Amino acid sequence: MPQLPDARASFSEQDARRLGPLRLWLWQHPVAMDWIIALLFALPALVGTVISRPQHLQFIPVVVAATAALLARRRAPLIVLASVTGLALVAVALAETGNGFDLAIACAVYAVSANRPARAAWTGALVATAVMSAAILLRSGVVNTTEELSSLFFLVLVALAIGMNTRSRRAHVAQLVERANALARETEQRAQLATAEERARIAREMHDVVAHSLSVMIALADGAGAAIDRSPASARAAVDQVADTGRAALADMRRVLGVLSDGDATFSPPPGGMDLDRLVQSYRAAGLPVTLTVSGASLPGDVGLQLSVYRIVQESLTNALRHSSRSGPATVEVAREPGGVRIVVASPLAVPGSRQTRPGGRGIIGMRERAAIYGGSVDAGPSAASWRVRADLHWDEENA
Repeated sequence: MPQLPDARASFSEQDARRLGPLRLWLWQHPVAMDWIIALLFALPALVGTVISRPQHLQFIPVVVAATAALLARRRAPLIVLASVTGLALVAVALAETGNGFDLAIACAVYAVSANRPARAAWTGALVATAVMSAAILLRSGVVNTTEELSSLFFLVLVALAIGMNTRSRRAHVAQLVERANALARETEQRAQLATAEERARIAREMHDVVAHSLSVMIALADGAGAAIDRSPASARAAVDQVADTGRAALADMRRVLGVLSDGDATFSPPPGGMDLDRLVQSYRAAGLPVTLTVSGASLPGDVGLQLSVYRIVQESLTNALRHSSRSGPATVEVAREPGGVRIVVASPLAVPGSRQTRPGGRGIIGMRERAAIYGGSVDAGPSAASWRVRADLHWDEENA
């Protein structure tokens, strides 16, 4: 089975086309992006501590720990947010300043809002902001409190908005991916169904051609063998009929298999209702007495319906040739009725009055499939001293 197209890959390629070289590189290297974000927080905090607050060097391990936590923001965003918030409290207690931890908290809030439901994102952001705000307000030696709180609120709100937008976009892309995958699966299934239907159609045609031709040829060959000593002329005629049947079968096979070619070759048209006399004559030549009755108006001009009529009669007579007692003629009735065509084929049972059945193999299944195409049905079974096949094919000239 061919592989379905990777819808997610196609959407990713479309997104990549809209990115610039730098954003594309960062998108393709998420670990590098995590390091860049962590360093954007760590470097200013470390440099500011060493230059501006050398007396608070104990602040450095806290910054390093927060940096390490940010590197895990994709895998455990809620834990990272809680860890960074806790480390921020330690930083305020040690150095009496957040010194860049508002950025670290904002990065953690973004990770939560981009990877968790909105309720968890809002809760995490509010708790972290409230805890950090309380620590700033309650610290000793209040310095630039308003600026720090404003920076904290602004960064957290921006991170929350961007993160929730990112999550919403991911969900939208996931829906598009699922829809594209479903469409691809549906297309593949339709192709498989079309292939199966075509194979079934070819199988029906092949079965009908081969079963009919071989049955007639075997019967003719048996007759020729029996008559070769007492009536050489009859045997020769039977052998000629075998050859004619074989050539006709070969022509039918070429027509059936022509659907597998490029379609450039020309083939004779398929048999139809006008060929029933010739069909019946071939069974008579094989030793099966047959009477044909055609009543009503002429058959519809639809090639497919005429072929179905022909094949149903052919399959029914083939079964009769194989299993009939030959105690009486097989009868074929084809009637054009209002709204369709009725076909009735009857042949004597091998044991009159018995309820014996004939093999219900591919032939009867094929007849039912042909009738179903035209909304019809096929009933086959013993009836009194005969085996009877009745097929009804619906046809409406106005809706044809």
